[in-house]
Order: sequence, then structure tokens, then C-alpha cells
Amino acid sequence: MSASLPETPPAPAGDPRAVRMIPLIVSCALFMQMLDSTVVATALPVMAHGFGTTVVRMNVTITAYLLAVAVFVPISGWAADRFGSRSVFIAAIALFTLSSVACAGAQDLTQLVAARVAQGAAGALMVPVGRIILLRMVPKAELLKAMALLSLPALMGPVIGPPVGGFLATYATWHWIFLINVPVGLLGIALVLKFIPRDVPAIRPRLDWLGFILSAVSMAALVSSLEALGHGSLPPPQLAGLFALGLVCGLLYIRHARHTTYPIIDLGLLRTQTFAVSVLGGNLCRFAIGASPFLLAIMLQVGFGLSPFAAGLITFTSAAGAMAMKLVATPIVRIFGFRRVLIGNALLTAVSVGACGFFRADTPVWLMMGILLIGGFFRSLQFTAVNTLTYADLDSARMSRASSFAATAQQLGISLGVACAAVTLNLSMAWRGGAELALIDVIWGFAVTALIVAASALSFARLPAHAGRDLHGRTARSAA
Repeated sequence: MSASLPETPPAPAGDPRAVRMIPLIVSCALFMQMLDSTVVATALPVMAHGFGTTVVRMNVTITAYLLAVAVFVPISGWAADRFGSRSVFIAAIALFTLSSVACAGAQDLTQLVAARVAQGAAGALMVPVGRIILLRMVPKAELLKAMALLSLPALMGPVIGPPVGGFLATYATWHWIFLINVPVGLLGIALVLKFIPRDVPAIRPRLDWLGFILSAVSMAALVSSLEALGHGSLPPPQLAGLFALGLVCGLLYIRHARHTTYPIIDLGLLRTQTFAVSVLGGNLCRFAIGASPFLLAIMLQVGFGLSPFAAGLITFTSAAGAMAMKLVATPIVRIFGFRRVLIGNALLTAVSVGACGFFRADTPVWLMMGILLIGGFFRSLQFTAVNTLTYADLDSARMSRASSFAATAQQLGISLGVACAAVTLNLSMAWRGGAELALIDVIWGFAVTALIVAASALSFARLPAHAGRDLHGRTARSAA
């Protein structure tokens, strides 16, 4: 049984600005991390030319970042409980900012990879710990509004990353891809110091070293194998061996966690129904976050012959839909409740993903942008609701472990989305006996992704009708 941990002090009395600013501060950190994780891919050819190497070799900068995130995400909850969430959050933002400067100043590929590893480690701590602060300090009646704001960067980052990267690589230099993080990071640190009170843990748990090693190896191997599957960068025997290593270490961790007082990833959280359902159903929905940008890039650039910048401008419209959702998410959930919203909206999200498979080269741009706009709205509503419900029935002492658990699962879910889309493309090619990708392969990719997202409705159907009612705001207002 896990030890009881101290709670972070509430926001200072008489200072409602602190509660209002916390979602904005955390969302800025999340946006910086999500943008950086996607913006590099578009600029890889320009960066490869600058370093005198090939695009294939430059891909290691993306892999190194993803591996660092996968390894250090599970440790975020322990770090917050050991050193205080505010101190860890500031340190993570500072490290992310400094490592961004190091990336921009790298003189060769080795230096760039080392800086990207530091960036990934900082991002792995920055986002989950920021979420811990939000969950502990924002009243539950206001949590839905806060999560509506927090979900925007996660949806917008993968969408606007490609056009931003393409613009900077085309009209400036690739160095600005990393330097744009500097003012955001400095502003974030200043806001944290001003609005977030310091928390001093009364209990400082020791690090579960064996659990950390097992979870790190498992996450690194699984994410690496899924990324390799998506890009076809490893031969089948090595791919199978890497995946098997991750699976075995994961099973060993499960056995180890049952006998540990403070495990890195607390599997006991799955005994809370709303948390378990939200993690499973939410990750099935996150297949769309990983698969859709991947499939759209192939369809628009390879299938339709558009430039990366032109394709990015089209896909950017889904971010506009996500922003529009922010205005109506709270009243929608209050009217219909979490269970009905999650079930119905999962099906609508699946329809919007499947509709992308009907795009053709002669499809009007306005129609494609309209479908992506609506799809962005539905996905944003879904993740606002599921991210809020994940923590509905957890007390403050368990928020740190829940945040690191959810962040670890999200990392796997997005990677699984890309891998599933890549496998579908390869199977479609093999089925028709083709040597190169065709539009029909991408259509099957969207169809399979849509079916997986629709299957999440079965998970959400397990929720009771009253799930998350304390988060609607009605209970708090009635009590007042």
C-alpha cells in the first residue's frame, strides 16, 4: 500500500488571480513541449544540409527526444513529491529553455542529439508536474474549465508544428525552431514565481530504483519499436526483439509494483473506476492524435503533391476547431454529463477521422478544411472531458502518481496510433501487391483509426451515469 503523501497548499486566500492563471501557465509549458516535439520534423532536410549529413541520420534527433520523454515521464510524480511540485516545475522549464539554446548552438549532430535528450527529459517532467500543480490548486468545480484550456496545446502542437517549422526553415534559419522557446520559457518561470506558492513536502519518498530501471527500459524499448514500426527503420527480427524486451520488462515491473510501498507507476490507481476507464478509453481516442497527422501528411504531400507548408496550412484548421471548443465544452458537459458526452462524442470523433479518407486530389480545399475544423472541435471536446474525468475521484495526495501514470499511458497511446497507421499502410500494400503507397492504402489507414476511436465508446459505456458530477460546478454552487 502506498504511503500517504502531503498535499500542496491551496492558492493564497484572497488571490483568485492565482487560480485563474495556473491553467494558462501550465498550458504554455505544454504548448512549448508539444510544439517542439513536432516542429523539428518539417525542418529535418534543412538541418541535414546545415550539418552536412542525410535526413535519415538526422531522424535520430527526433528519436532521442522521444526516448528521453518515455524514460523520464514515470519519474515525474516521484520528483514532485520528493522536491516539491513548484521547484521541479521551475527547474524543468529552465532546463527546457537552456537545452533549446544548446540545440540552436549545436555545432555537430552529436551535440544536437545530446541537447535533444536534455530537452526530452525536461519536457517529461515539465508537463506532468505542471498538471499536478493544476489538479491540486484548482477547485474541482472549476477543473472542467481549466482542462478545456489545458487540452488546447496538446491538440494544437501537432497541427501547427509542421507549418511553423516549414515557415522558419524556409524564411529564416532552422535555429529559430529552438530559439522561439526562450521567451516562452522565461515568461513561464516569471509567472510561476509570481502566482504559484511554494510547497514543502512533509514526506520525501525514496526513489524506487528497480521500478525506475524496469519502467525506463520497458518504455524506451516499446516506444522505440513502435517508432521503428511506423518508419520501417528496423528489420523484423530486431524489431521483434526490441518489442519483446519492452514487454518482458513491463511484466516484470507489474510484478515488482505489487510489493513496493511507493512504486514509480502506481497500478493501484486502476482500482478507481473513473481513472481506469478514462485512461483506457482516452488512449484509444489518442490513436487519432498520433495517426491523423501522419496519414494526412502522406495523403496531402505524397498523394496530392502539395508542399509541406501548403499541407500544414490545410491541417492547421483543426487547431481552429479546437480553439472554438474552448467556449462551449463546459456547458456541453454540464448539460449532458460526462458519460453521454464521452460516448456520443467518441463516435462523432471517429466519423470525423473516417471522413478524411474520402479526400481526393480534386476535393475543394474549403471542404477539406471544414471537415478538419469540425474534427478538431470534436477531438478537443473529447480530451477536455476525458482529461478532467481522469482525476475526478482522486484525492490530492494521489494526484502526482496519477499524473505520471496518465502521462506515461498517453505517450504509449500516441506512439501506438502512429504504429497502427503504419502497419495498416503496409498490410494494405501487401494485400494489393503494390510496391509503393497508393491512395487506397491511406484510406484504409483512416478507416482502421476511426474504428479504434469508435471502440473507445465501449470503454466509456462502463461509466456510471453520475460519473464526474462534482466537476460540473452544480454541486459547488448548490452548497454555496
